Amino acid sequence: MKSTAQTPQNWSYEETVAKIEATGARLEQGELPLAAVFEEFEQAVQHLRQCEDFLQARQEQVDLLIETLEE
Repeated sequence: MKSTAQTPQNWSYEETVAKIEATGARLEQGELPLAAVFEEFEQAVQHLRQCEDFLQARQEQVDLLIETLEE
């Protein structure tokens, strides 16, 4: 698996999704200064990459388990 983002050791998928949702809500409110919008957006993209990497790794594990069961 190629990692596109740094994932902290105590990382949690659920907490990261909550952060992404909170960022989306703040961006939708339109009350942030432009510099903060770019910062928030950059953080959200990093969090999305972490989630994508996590889900891809789990899908690979599931595929391997299914292959093992079919043999």
